[in-house]
Amino acid sequence: MPTPLYTPRVNNNDDYVKLINLAASEGDYVKAGQVVASVETDKAIVDVEVEQDGYVLKVLAELDDVIAVGSVLLWVGATMDETVPDLKVEPTVASQHNGDFKQPTARARILLRKYGVEASQIPTMGERLTAEDVMAWASKRELADHSGENLKVEKKVERRPIAEGKPVEFTSEEHGMQNAVAWQRDHAATGYIEFAYDPKPLDDWALAFQNENKLLFNPLLSLMLWRLAQMAEENPKLNSTIYQDKFYQYDRVNTGFTVQAGETLYVAVLRDAGKLDALEFVNRMTDLQRRAMVKKLKPTELEGATISFSSMARWNVTRHVPILSPATSLMVAHAATINDQAVIGATYDHRVLSGFDVAMVLRQLVLAPETKQ
Repeated sequence: MPTPLYTPRVNNNDDYVKLINLAASEGDYVKAGQVVASVETDKAIVDVEVEQDGYVLKVLAELDDVIAVGSVLLWVGATMDETVPDLKVEPTVASQHNGDFKQPTARARILLRKYGVEASQIPTMGERLTAEDVMAWASKRELADHSGENLKVEKKVERRPIAEGKPVEFTSEEHGMQNAVAWQRDHAATGYIEFAYDPKPLDDWALAFQNENKLLFNPLLSLMLWRLAQMAEENPKLNSTIYQDKFYQYDRVNTGFTVQAGETLYVAVLRDAGKLDALEFVNRMTDLQRRAMVKKLKPTELEGATISFSSMARWNVTRHVPILSPATSLMVAHAATINDQAVIGATYDHRVLSGFDVAMVLRQLVLAPETKQ
């Protein structure tokens, strides 16, 4: 039976990628792990590998095409005699908790055709993209189906621009950012809290850790993120979201960290971070950030954050309110030290966490280990 090779999600914020290299043609024999294509966004370039030995039966994209995440890139078969299905395979959505792709159910495929949308546009965290996922997404956008029957909602009037101008298409990065902001607007009930603290005990702890382990760079931010991962490992409520009106607790702690690479902002992800000790975490984060700066991360390192950390201290920003990563409930905001005072804050989903919950997290996060209570 032919096996589809899907277009990978390079980053949570990008629903489309550009095919910049195609190293396999129909009829070629390929081996598991062989790179057959490369895709690019504004954030990174990622190689696409086949997962099993076989023959390339059909290639569904051409060089320089901009293709949807989750769409079928090519089909692989055990023999050249296998027949590629005639039916169009709907694009699938990348898992937000384990990096797999989600196939729509039969009912979901019917609704996708009905409303004229692709599966890659709709977030889901279950094992499959369900009809309920599609209906919830369509209802929020007040879509009409292709038969002309409107959903039973009142159509909002879109505000016109305030002056003359012209529409400009989103770049891939801008489109991804708009999707992230729309997720927070449509799905989360966000709050934000912050407080000032004395940064010296933490700075001293990080410096001692650096000297003890002979590290080249100051590990302060990595150590703070490691402590956040430890707290999320101990308290699953921090590592959860709301899905289908229930708490959805992730099985692993995947830490997201904002990285500015040139003019590009994205979230790099360290998976299963709650199981690492401090030194291993710091070393993994150093490698992750180094490769992030040259846009050489793997797809699994650019998606699936379950809890996140953002810092704008390098630009001397003293306060910022980050946007939650989709399907998460907490993003910590670290800022610059001014006049011996630093500020720590957090954006959080109030459906999952209370202000007290988040205040206790931040309070513990800024206490040096020897003063931890």
